[in-house]
Amino acid sequence: MNLAGNTILITGGASGIGLAFAERFIKAGSKVIVCGRREEKLKEAKEKFPDIETRVCDVTNESDRLALFEWVTSQYPELNVLVNNAGIQQRFNILKANPKEDWNYYNNEITANMEAPIHLSMLFAPYLAKKENGTIINVTSGLAFTPMAIAPIYSATKAALHSFTVSLRLQLSETPIKVIEVAPPAVNTDLGGVGLHTFGADLNEFADAIFKGLKEGKLEIGFARSEKALRMTRDEIDESVIGIYENTKNSIK
Repeated sequence: MNLAGNTILITGGASGIGLAFAERFIKAGSKVIVCGRREEKLKEAKEKFPDIETRVCDVTNESDRLALFEWVTSQYPELNVLVNNAGIQQRFNILKANPKEDWNYYNNEITANMEAPIHLSMLFAPYLAKKENGTIINVTSGLAFTPMAIAPIYSATKAALHSFTVSLRLQLSETPIKVIEVAPPAVNTDLGGVGLHTFGADLNEFADAIFKGLKEGKLEIGFARSEKALRMTRDEIDESVIGIYENTKNSIK
């Protein structure tokens, strides 16, 4: 992927992985638009990187997604890259959950992690197919391949997004659009809550490695543990999933 000369939309781009990607695209010579649901975070991102354009958008809301598509394609008709990065991670004990009263809480994770990127990919694909350098980047997770049982919905939605990304790549293979999957491992961000991922990979080291993979033209890019997960055998997956559960299960009791 040519990192310069693009106009890029990043969902969930006001912090964490999204903002780290925005920083690197800007430094490479691309224009970046980020959207997020928290206006204060968008203002902080704009203060840090004045060249960023921002848009308040809750991707769990269908009307917001439609409005985002109409706004960005009219205001930035040169747009050629979509990065589906926004996501939610919720950890819970299924036996202690209350889906009768709290289903919206759990369904919100499904909407953010699966419905939104699929919908946005389908909205933007015909538009990007008209561009010489159209690209869709879907941010999944190493947990798409080795699920973390204490985050069952997150793991399942990321697995679904991986599957959709494979299908999308094949369906768009005769168009100019490149479809890229980025599968992060645990990264030291505030995903799921402050302090939950302090054990994770350094954000800058992760983002630098991903951009190296983008520059090299890779279509599936992992890092550290997730890079291995992309090519595990079934026996290795089973062993890894059990190990992850044993190491994390006490956190949801």
